[in-house]
Amino acid sequence: MSDLAGSTRLVYETGDVLFEAPNWGLDGQLVLNAQGLLWELPATGGEPQQIATDGLPPVNNDHVLSPDGQTIYASANDWHIYAVPRTGGKASQVSLDDGRLHFLHGISPDGDVLSYVAIQPEGGSWREHANVRLLAADSSWDIPLTDSSRPDDGPEFSPDGEWVYFNTELFTTADGHAQLARVTLDGSDLQRLTHDDQVDWFPHLSPNGTHAVYIRFPAGTTGHPADNPVELQIVELPEWDTATATIQLFGGQGTINVTSWSPDSTEFAYVAYPTE
Repeated sequence: MSDLAGSTRLVYETGDVLFEAPNWGLDGQLVLNAQGLLWELPATGGEPQQIATDGLPPVNNDHVLSPDGQTIYASANDWHIYAVPRTGGKASQVSLDDGRLHFLHGISPDGDVLSYVAIQPEGGSWREHANVRLLAADSSWDIPLTDSSRPDDGPEFSPDGEWVYFNTELFTTADGHAQLARVTLDGSDLQRLTHDDQVDWFPHLSPNGTHAVYIRFPAGTTGHPADNPVELQIVELPEWDTATATIQLFGGQGTINVTSWSPDSTEFAYVAYPTE
């Protein structure tokens, strides 16, 4: 865990299971993935417990909680998005059978819309077909938000529901040089937020909208690989380019792929993978 000043505390440590991507629930539990399963862990410390699910394929580290805390939405390794009760139970497919690969990252404040990265698997490189789409939580519609030849990732709604924040390579021709951006829900106003020569991913805004945290990879990194020296940049909005605190760690993929802010906006959870 970290507070806004970058002071950290250890909640759980293991060398046996690869836990990833914590969400912080209203119930005081962290929801994580490991071994293709969903788990919960008290934010105050304790032992992880598996969340029992029925009909949920093995999941990856793209998952979010509904605003009321009653539902987990998770991306599975069959490339679909599923909804499952927070306390466990039967899973139901949310994403459409449209031939796309679906990687979930955000949910609107009213819980009605999911934001995800869609990849078209046919032809060419995946990097040419990674764009942001919006999906109705009741599966009634699915529409594009970005559409370019440069890859996007990590789309997440602002607390007021008026913007989607994400990382993109749209502002550069250098492969891997992701920067942070935001766009209105109709796609009419795209704004660049970070301006540096490093690689910025996964912007997560605090629930009260005053701060954000994102992960920074070294310059020249392509994608968001694991096992890298990375930094978590804590910023006070709207100053995205000026960190108020920085946490250096060994991590990357799985460290902070999805929003992990505490409901009161005072802390966020993350996963480090120390080499010793």
